[in-house]
Amino acid sequence: MRIGLDMMGGDFAPLEAVKGVKLYLDTVATDAHLVLIGDEAALKPLLSDAQLDQSKYSVVHSSQVIGMNEHPTKALKEKPQSSIGIGFHLLQNGKIDAFISAGNTGAMMVGTFYSIKAIDGIQRPTISTPVPREDGSFGLLLDVGINADCKPENLLQFAILGSLYSQHILKVNNPKVGLLNIGEEEGKGNLLAQATYPLLKDNPLLNFIGNVEGRDVLTDKADVIVCEGFTGNIVLKMAESIHEIAVRRKINDDYMNKFDFESYGGTPVLGVSQPVIIGHGISKGLAFKNMIALAQQMIESKLLDKVRESFVK
Repeated sequence: MRIGLDMMGGDFAPLEAVKGVKLYLDTVATDAHLVLIGDEAALKPLLSDAQLDQSKYSVVHSSQVIGMNEHPTKALKEKPQSSIGIGFHLLQNGKIDAFISAGNTGAMMVGTFYSIKAIDGIQRPTISTPVPREDGSFGLLLDVGINADCKPENLLQFAILGSLYSQHILKVNNPKVGLLNIGEEEGKGNLLAQATYPLLKDNPLLNFIGNVEGRDVLTDKADVIVCEGFTGNIVLKMAESIHEIAVRRKINDDYMNKFDFESYGGTPVLGVSQPVIIGHGISKGLAFKNMIALAQQMIESKLLDKVRESFVK
């Protein structure tokens, strides 16, 4: 198992990326080999200071970096030797089994779509976010931003992808799937919600429980909550603000702390043929460590094989 990590992506790279690598190697029992992609001159002293087991990683030099505000397509075309560009080249050619970056999100999405493609049968890949619940468990919300306008068939596919992720990564048996709506009754909502409901209800791959409302998002009513990315991103940003308010008000609460993105690291792009994980631009060591652990879990669980099987059916 070889996991590629963009060491130059993110506001605090490469230092925090190296801290994340150390946390992972020190705390996670694994046979994974980490492929660290970045400027060798910048990485060498940091890796030396970290005193890592050199058999557990290798460095692939990149001479360019895609900035956070650069145009994604243009940057990938003009900077083939960037850490993101090299990462996707390695992934596409089977040199690594997963790729992680907290760098330019747009470049990560463009690189994903143009290098490794979607799994056959999937119209649009999606991204999700874990939702902290008061009982200590996590639900899943998707899409949260890359598909602002959707068709009912897209939401059906998101539901299947989310259900598989919940089952095999979050370890939820027979996850309950809910459709985010403005009321519980069938027939509620806008045209998209009304047309999506029967598709979810009739699909044998789903344990569909019906509509769920905003007040249900943080409860255990549904394990997977489906919506288009416009609504999902608003919910995600509101949840992030809850943690920011708690920090500003110096509220130290175990449940509130679960809203900190560092606790789960990044989000996988679901529906593409290889594991790609996108981190927050302000990721620090713990987030990098958790992203690497998630990549390992996706590979070991053979999640993408299960997705392929479901969409063949």
